[in-house]
Amino acid sequence: MGIVNITTDSFYSGSRATEIDAILKLTEKHISEGATFIDIGASSSKPGASISNAEEEWETLEPILPKVLEAFPDTYFSVDTYHASVAKRAIALGVDIVNDISAGSIDNAMFDTIAELNAPYVLMHMQGRPDNMQLAPHYEDVTKDVLLFFAQHVQHLRQKGVCNIIIDPGFGFGKTQVHNYQLFADLPLFKSLNAPLLVGISRKSMVTKVLNINAANALNGTSVLNTLAILNGANILRVHDVQQAKEAIDLLTFAKNNTL
Repeated sequence: MGIVNITTDSFYSGSRATEIDAILKLTEKHISEGATFIDIGASSSKPGASISNAEEEWETLEPILPKVLEAFPDTYFSVDTYHASVAKRAIALGVDIVNDISAGSIDNAMFDTIAELNAPYVLMHMQGRPDNMQLAPHYEDVTKDVLLFFAQHVQHLRQKGVCNIIIDPGFGFGKTQVHNYQLFADLPLFKSLNAPLLVGISRKSMVTKVLNINAANALNGTSVLNTLAILNGANILRVHDVQQAKEAIDLLTFAKNNTL
């Protein structure tokens, strides 16, 4: 899943594109390097970010989505939003997937909207909201707490008739580094939920704080963690750098299929 942020304040500048030509160019780059999905977001969700306004978010997305959908008709697109109204409008235009970092906690109409749309849904765990999630994250047992969260929310969605659910542990969203790495080690346990597992760790603090570098220099560390994520059961990697992620997938696939 290649990331395209049509904002000016996303944490990694390499994912930002605000003009249509730049957006199309970045999307084409991701696809040519092997992306199956393109995730388009119009609001930053980095630590400290304020909750976006749904109408303003849609004003940013509305002129862009038809153009990228027309330009790349054979690619799956997801919209990164926690607003039900934005999700509904995006799906109506032809977007395939809704990627909601809030798991319906910011807009309580989201679950009913997803059920009405019958759209694939990325259900992510986040403790708190972007503006406060990193102030004091706390869990009794982070893996058990997040697994229980998913079990309850997946059941709730399935009761509403939503069957195509992708789960995302939400690395860096309301979690300390210890929480992040404990969840990372326990990724195989999430297969018990019988849902595809999405991992998004690209250039995040899981890399930068451990190595004492900035996001611009975090590609190698990201590749290491992406490789470990695949080995631990990840089905989808959400990344800024598609080529390197695809190479990790291809090498691991070849190794798995070509051993005695």
